[in-house]
Amino acid sequence: MKTLILFSSRYGQTRKISYYIAGILQKKVECCIKNIESAGDINCLQYDRILIGASVYYGHFHPPFEQFIKKNANILNQVISGFFSVNLVARKPEKRTPETNPYTRKFLLQSLWKPNCCAVFSGALRYPDYSLLNRFMIKLIMYITKGDTDSKKPFIEYTDWKQVRYFANQFLNFQKFYNKNLL
Repeated sequence: MKTLILFSSRYGQTRKISYYIAGILQKKVECCIKNIESAGDINCLQYDRILIGASVYYGHFHPPFEQFIKKNANILNQVISGFFSVNLVARKPEKRTPETNPYTRKFLLQSLWKPNCCAVFSGALRYPDYSLLNRFMIKLIMYITKGDTDSKKPFIEYTDWKQVRYFANQFLNFQKFYNKNLL
């Protein structure tokens, strides 16, 4: 069984999660992992399963991710496919499901792609990596939402790795006859 993992990451947390999932999957299946921006004209039909991870930045998914989905929705619906989004809203447990996370829910409702498995993971803060303006804006958003505003910390990780591991195994064991309606 061949599995393709594609990711769209801005500051690296979605990439880190994708490689973590690949490490779990590679114990049982052949796995190929690529940045969605360098996936080019990849032939999705040569894979039995496709998993795509995308980060949310200022309330939006990265345009190359959205373009890939629009271009390949029909193919993605033919194979077993999974989707996970990564965003800081998901640091709150009540916003960590496809049904309760506003960005993921909106995407799934509007998309022609209907993934078989879906998850939402919390990302990480990397204040030193942000421009001065982004650092200010993210600190303001975190202040308003009662998050960590200490920009002297080099890295604040909210990702629940147990949740990621559970999802990886759920995706690995998914059978095509399950109901595809997530919402």
